[in-house]
Amino acid sequence: MQYNSVIVTIATVNFDNIVSFYTQLLEQKPKKLIPHIYAEFHIAGLKLGIFKPKSTNEPEFVVNSQSPLSLCLEVNNLETAISHLTYLGCTSQRDISIASHGQEIYAYDPDGNRLILHQSHQEGTGNREQANIMINDQ
Repeated sequence: MQYNSVIVTIATVNFDNIVSFYTQLLEQKPKKLIPHIYAEFHIAGLKLGIFKPKSTNEPEFVVNSQSPLSLCLEVNNLETAISHLTYLGCTSQRDISIASHGQEIYAYDPDGNRLILHQSHQEGTGNREQANIMINDQ
């Protein structure tokens, strides 16, 4: 089977509010827009679709705050991204988490969908503490 593209979609009954949020967060207007029904953003090879489900299907898309899925956005500067989230009134954790692959922070869009903003280590650097643990465990 051959796939032409992948579109990650977010269903919402708060369509206009969520489209406005992602327009500001991504700093771009949707590439495709069917007012009050569908919006599509193109981000570094990914298509992010936002749609309003038909009223008969709305119960299927009730926001689940415990969803295991996250929209992870890699950024060049995490501090700048956090400032942008704060400006948008976005709920986020206060502390930056340090992971073996870089730094990250969890945030939530107005519907409660989890966003992970991530900044990778710069080339040639890594989490030295994690590397030391791996070396010492061998």
